[in-house]
Amino acid sequence: MELYALQVFLTVANERSFSRAAEKLLRTQPAISLAVQRLEQELGEKLIDRSAKDLVLTDAGRTVLEYARRFQSLQQELDNSLAELRDNSAGRLVIGANESTSLYLLRHIERYRALHPRIKVQVRRSLSSKLPNELLDGNLEMGVISYDPMDERLRSKVIYTDALAFVVSPKHRLAHRKTVSISELAQENFIAHNVVSPYREVVIKQFQAHKVPLLMDVEMPTIETIRKLVQNNQGVAFLPRMCVEQEIEQKVLCEVRVKEMHVERKIRLIYPSRRALSHAARAFLEVVG
Repeated sequence: MELYALQVFLTVANERSFSRAAEKLLRTQPAISLAVQRLEQELGEKLIDRSAKDLVLTDAGRTVLEYARRFQSLQQELDNSLAELRDNSAGRLVIGANESTSLYLLRHIERYRALHPRIKVQVRRSLSSKLPNELLDGNLEMGVISYDPMDERLRSKVIYTDALAFVVSPKHRLAHRKTVSISELAQENFIAHNVVSPYREVVIKQFQAHKVPLLMDVEMPTIETIRKLVQNNQGVAFLPRMCVEQEIEQKVLCEVRVKEMHVERKIRLIYPSRRALSHAARAFLEVVG
């Protein structure tokens, strides 16, 4: 059933005249009569009693009229909802990120919410390695990762450049040092993140290249637990600097520069290149610049 036919019938019933309905819809009277006849044929019911002098609806016509009014109301709601999406006064944005990369979203989300307070923002925790596939499968609209996905089906935009920071407890023997050589870390117990990432591999390869043993007897699932263990002087760690900036400022952690290591960490916003973005997602792209 076409909505146009219901709209024609609704107009005829409201105007109680085929000719006035034709004028209102900018159609000819025969076209209006034909549309109503086709609707009657499709429904298998007479909707208008044509034997009466005035336009009178049959019982079936009154039932169809009630539903036609509901359809008109729903169409208006749909039009209003789409208009709200277009002017970013409604909608939802779903972004995937892991524990550390979600931190890089905070300032962008604050600005975004200030501009578009009625858009719902949901950040879903996900393994960084799985985010590209989740985007391509349509489970997410955007994702934040710390590596280049190298996939032509995805676009990526660098939204932050960070670095890995070597951190120790204020009680650690190296806490007073500004710089150290990688060879001085041979006997240190590193608290490692047990999530596979390109940066973990970079650290391992750097130690191997300098023929320095890398002791990783303790592995933890979150950056928060690693940070607490380092604060308690249970080991040392390489962590994204943004994740430890506050602790360094508060002097509950100390950052020491390792001469042979400077590992940049580029944070990328990724999204599908072959799928249209929602109005909410396009507005977020404008915010991140």
